[in-house]
Amino acid sequence: MGIAGRIASQFLRSKLTPLVIAASLAVGLVAVLGTPREEEPQISVPMIDVLAALPGATPAEVENLIVRPIERRMYEISGVDHVYSTAADGVALVTVRFRVGEDQEQSVVKVHAKLFSVMDQAPPGATPPLVKPHSIDDVPILTLTLHSSAYGSDELRQIAIHLEDEVRTIPDVAETSVIGGQPRQMRVTLDPVRMMASGVTAGEVAMALQAGNARLQAGEFAAGDRVYLVRAPRSPSRSASAA
Repeated sequence: MGIAGRIASQFLRSKLTPLVIAASLAVGLVAVLGTPREEEPQISVPMIDVLAALPGATPAEVENLIVRPIERRMYEISGVDHVYSTAADGVALVTVRFRVGEDQEQSVVKVHAKLFSVMDQAPPGATPPLVKPHSIDDVPILTLTLHSSAYGSDELRQIAIHLEDEVRTIPDVAETSVIGGQPRQMRVTLDPVRMMASGVTAGEVAMALQAGNARLQAGEFAAGDRVYLVRAPRSPSRSASAA
């Protein structure tokens, strides 16, 4: 019999063996009850979108004048893990991903501070960057697809919009969106006689329609681990009506 056999034999014959087993079970039970558990653990992975525009610029110009300078500045921020970017006609989107465990609010503050510190280096004609934070909770977890052989994409979009209104009433739903189909449009037919009688020009009607369909950014406020953007409708300076 080897050393292992002799130790096992002494363990089996010892009167302390049941006590050791009971103590081990008790320690294991206390560990299971005392270990914190969560069904859906919250993992902090801050992701922040930086949107900037340079009207009239080509994608190559946007990349050189907007995207690359923002990328360099974002990599200077402590805690940044990776930076993604997209350039289009006159528009740039830079997504900053921080390391796991970084504080969401502090990450937003860092991005804001870095962008404001280099605002004077922006190219002429560029709009101020818009910062939009995201979190792990913003990842979509459910997609509903509508299909029909009797309805077209436009009709299905209207049904999806009504379905979206119902889904928004469900508790814990953060954000919804509808993709596909053509949004509804309104055609305005001008009456020259009534316009002349009212002293209204076609340009003023167009400006009134654009103003009535516009929203202005009124600021933002932080609540919890989120930053909410506030937008207000723009009121036209002069109303015009035409049939």
